[in-house]
Amino acid sequence: MERIYTHITGVQGYLPEFVLNNKILEQLVDTSDEWILSRTGISERRILRTKGLGTSDMAAAAVKGLLKKTDTDPSQIDLLIVATVTPDMVFPATANLVCHKTGIKDIPSFDIAAACSGFLYALSTASKFIESGQCKKAIVVGADKMSSIMDYEDRATCVLFGDGAGAVLLEPSTEPLGIQDVILRSDGAGAKHLHQKAGGSIKTPSRRTVAHKEHFVYQEGKHVFKHAVKNMADVSAEIMERNGLTGEDVQWLVPHQANKRIIDATANRMGLEEEKVMLNIHKFGNTTAGTIPLCLWEYEERLKRGDNLILASFGGGFTWASIYLKWAYQANPSSSSDLSLRA
Repeated sequence: MERIYTHITGVQGYLPEFVLNNKILEQLVDTSDEWILSRTGISERRILRTKGLGTSDMAAAAVKGLLKKTDTDPSQIDLLIVATVTPDMVFPATANLVCHKTGIKDIPSFDIAAACSGFLYALSTASKFIESGQCKKAIVVGADKMSSIMDYEDRATCVLFGDGAGAVLLEPSTEPLGIQDVILRSDGAGAKHLHQKAGGSIKTPSRRTVAHKEHFVYQEGKHVFKHAVKNMADVSAEIMERNGLTGEDVQWLVPHQANKRIIDATANRMGLEEEKVMLNIHKFGNTTAGTIPLCLWEYEERLKRGDNLILASFGGGFTWASIYLKWAYQANPSSSSDLSLRA
């Protein structure tokens, strides 16, 4: 029996219109453009400011664009997964809302929460549906409205994050392209270094939790940085080694966009030159589950059939992951990334 491979056959992104640059942040917190750039590599990030809009609206915009771009009818979609840590509500799943907003009906749809590794966890999960024959067309979305859980008086976190969404279409093929190998890892001992203190079942919302700003991201930067540098680099090197790849064999590293220094350390460990690394952190910041699909969207025109890509991430939990895939199509320049798509 021939092996079924999961191919990415389309990618689309969505970015809010408002640009929160470092100069604006200088007016909000005790920081500077130079300080932020030297430590993170971020110059600006996008923020969804329209009242009443949430993660599902960004995700739905990306999905609508993806369906149009790939000439896919909503009725053809068999599965939709949204990776996010900023769902519209505790329930229903944001994926359910995205389906409703895009005309997709009567299919399994659910969320995956693995922080910044969420998109890779969701991509791996969807690939099992494809490879088992249960689905012919699946959509995976990475989307987060990080501004909704950000304290803009905390310079340690507010300079890092932005809002955005990216979506990919997955289809089966016997051609040996697409997803080749997956590594997913986690360690709950790291939760104390990066989490949201209140809003869950242990510490429910109250006047006290709101007053003490416990519904915002809490991060111990030094600890997170140390673990991120090691684990993201380790898992990327591991997936290369077990697939017999060297730096010369890899055309692109698609890293989670958390910190330029973490990305550089991962590329160095893999033996990759800077021109082989996808980067947009300087423009969009850390969009959590959205960073990797947004990179694929922005670089789509530069990807060639058969290119070896290593996707790598590290996030709260701790979670970390890597996926080795061979790019499955050559983009039509007229239909590839349009960065004018805004909220």
